[in-house]
Amino acid sequence: MGILCKVEDYIADIVIDRPEAFNALNPAITKELGETAAKLAARSDVRAAIIRGGGDKSFVAGADIVSMMEMSAQEAAEFCYSVQSVFLTIERLPFPTIAAIQGFALGGGCELALSCDIRIASTRGRFGLPEVGLGIIPGGGGTQRLARLIGLGQAKRLIFSTEQIKAEEALAIGLIEKMTAPEDLMPTALKMAADISAKGPHAVQSAKIAIDQGYGVNIEAGLSIEAGLCALCFGGGEQREGMKAFTEKRVPQY
Repeated sequence: MGILCKVEDYIADIVIDRPEAFNALNPAITKELGETAAKLAARSDVRAAIIRGGGDKSFVAGADIVSMMEMSAQEAAEFCYSVQSVFLTIERLPFPTIAAIQGFALGGGCELALSCDIRIASTRGRFGLPEVGLGIIPGGGGTQRLARLIGLGQAKRLIFSTEQIKAEEALAIGLIEKMTAPEDLMPTALKMAADISAKGPHAVQSAKIAIDQGYGVNIEAGLSIEAGLCALCFGGGEQREGMKAFTEKRVPQY
């Protein structure tokens, strides 16, 4: 029980393994998840990561309510900041992250998925932010990332109403990028991670930085970020290998 992680063929498989509690996040699990992400960030043999829940019923079904019931306002603030810090660490990993969502992604689980670059869900996926029904608000980035991803109106609808939505609707409103049959979820996530890992790792990292840093600025500033990062790609062997392989009609070796 805890966070399981293995790296194979440049892909990190991160499992929140607490199925008896629907993989709910408590302070200990959250801390371990952050430590795992920080260790992966320092490795040179990781080019993509998949984050998933243990078992087949839940991705992460929110935070552990029992552990939160008696928190003081100060303790709650510290918990929110700790969760936000972990999710920022995941968001800022130097390689793409894929949330593979089977079952419930509620509360903190939905917020964890939002901190990933790409979200793939099976038809069993269920999404929601139930916090206001518990007398609180999302504290792990839900009020910020959800609106940026699906727009103000849809974010307010889901947060104010606490409505749970199915994967079909999540796909329609842009909360997830891809939907699969339950048995195809991990094969699809692994194929996507493998496809990413086969590309130039520095180029993928630079593209992620350009997208993330350019999203919140005006178009001129964004274009400047893009041009600078594109130019830096021409300073190493990766670009030469990629273009040489193209002209020789072969697969590049990165």
